[in-house]
Amino acid sequence: MPHDFRTNAEIIVNTNVKGEIFECSEGLSFWGGVDPETGCIIDVHHPNHGNCLSKKFILMPTSRGSCSGSGVLLQLAQNGLAPAALIFHETEEILTLGAIVADQLFDKKVAILRIPREVYSALAMADKAEIFENTLMFGSKSIKLRELNIDKLNLNSKDKSILHGNHGFAQQIAMETICKMAAIQNAKELIDVTKGHIDGCIFAHDANLIFAEKMYQLGASISIPTTINAISVNLNNWQSQGIKPDFGQKASRLADAYVKMGAHPTYTCAPYLLEDTPKENEVIGWSESNAVIYANSILGAKTQKHPDYFDLFVAMTGRAPKAGVYLSHERMPKYEISIDLPSKFDDSIWPMVGWLIGKFSPNKIPLVTGLEKTSLTADDLKALCAAFGTTSAAPMLHINGHTPGDKLSNIQQMDKFKITRKHLATLWKDFNTADVNVDLVAIGSPHASLSECRNFVKFFNGKSCSPKVKTIITMGRDVLSQVKEEGILEELKRTGIQVISDICWCSITEPIFPNNTSVIMTNSGKYAHYAHGLTGRKTRFGSLEDCAKTAQSGLAKSDLPSWLSN
Repeated sequence: MPHDFRTNAEIIVNTNVKGEIFECSEGLSFWGGVDPETGCIIDVHHPNHGNCLSKKFILMPTSRGSCSGSGVLLQLAQNGLAPAALIFHETEEILTLGAIVADQLFDKKVAILRIPREVYSALAMADKAEIFENTLMFGSKSIKLRELNIDKLNLNSKDKSILHGNHGFAQQIAMETICKMAAIQNAKELIDVTKGHIDGCIFAHDANLIFAEKMYQLGASISIPTTINAISVNLNNWQSQGIKPDFGQKASRLADAYVKMGAHPTYTCAPYLLEDTPKENEVIGWSESNAVIYANSILGAKTQKHPDYFDLFVAMTGRAPKAGVYLSHERMPKYEISIDLPSKFDDSIWPMVGWLIGKFSPNKIPLVTGLEKTSLTADDLKALCAAFGTTSAAPMLHINGHTPGDKLSNIQQMDKFKITRKHLATLWKDFNTADVNVDLVAIGSPHASLSECRNFVKFFNGKSCSPKVKTIITMGRDVLSQVKEEGILEELKRTGIQVISDICWCSITEPIFPNNTSVIMTNSGKYAHYAHGLTGRKTRFGSLEDCAKTAQSGLAKSDLPSWLSN
């Protein structure tokens, strides 16, 4: 007979299932990290790259990276390729939400467990496991699993009314899911949010469309001002860009579904560049990892890193679990990372610094020191936050001297780590594994700002792109209007640069993405990380000026930048 353990192990999505055990050595972003058509890990920077997760018991401390992982999990479930179970020893929200939606709306089961570290460690030593009637069994061990309890949540009268179905079935589903996520986060109550941002509008797979249209058909309606992330087509021009009708129509339907539910058609992954920017201490409900981190860390607003689909539920109700970084004490840093800044550098340093901070603080809010006397532009901070969100699960970071708001305490008691020039040089080499002959220069991940457009044009100094190099810059509609007003758009076009709105690099597919591309050059740490998994192409990486020079010559630098090699 198996031996019984008394633990606080918890089953969040329940199903009877058995399978082989596979332990991920570190957290994984399913978006850009797992192929929804195969179930295999495609993130070339992940130590378990190439392994298949389908139908296995996957052990992972927590996830990381993109909010869109929930949609990838739903698509895996729709394809019959999902893991049998996902097992975490820390609170995890993105994949958990995907499994909740798969179960609640589509009757697709992916077991989700949260178990103590000691049980996690013991399970990692086993070959196979089984979940049966709320019990986890492996080897000679049998662990009783408690189910999620939402009864202790303190709801107001309107919350209860929505939960009881008095505001329609769609709103009821939204509130039920919010309550489940609140219980997962150990929240005692919900909090009002003033603004939303929808991330699940990219047509990366059918699951996003199926979800959005189902919610619209059920009567979903957004109740607070809500913006929409970049989508998968240039909405007004895709027919003339060679996009296949089936893809273009589905991508358009997906965007339309959210607009019909009440979202504003902003179509940008950088909502902090819009006119109505959240204010310090404003409580918002955003998804999209880079936007969440920028809002918390640079604007001083407050938002959890909400998963795709959950962003809609928050926007529908104007409510979110009062937990995590909505609470001041949860915004305190847990780890100090100091930056040994070189005496000279260019703007390529900031995405690398952000990527490394996330790498060395994968699930904790860090305090970043060493930049107090450094002048950082909004573009520098944007690049840093986006790259940090690629490698870390944390919803924010504190950049000492640059992050507003919360007072820091117990700084001396934190574990510390230093990022050195050696770390930067190693990462630069990892980002530059491709041949120096570049076919495509990709700018705008996240969407380019007005100042980035100004600077990019300036670096051409009246010269043009090489006919051998396709150069594309993506931006939101608001920035595009500003670029037009300043006359920069004509300069960009004269230079041979293609300007596209609505879409960004994490959602661009062929033929907008040139199918003859072998090597991509980018100034984005986020895209340098995800590009290979998303496109199958290798990357070169450098500063905005490096990208401009490569666009002109077709050749990237082969050596370390001078400021890293000296």
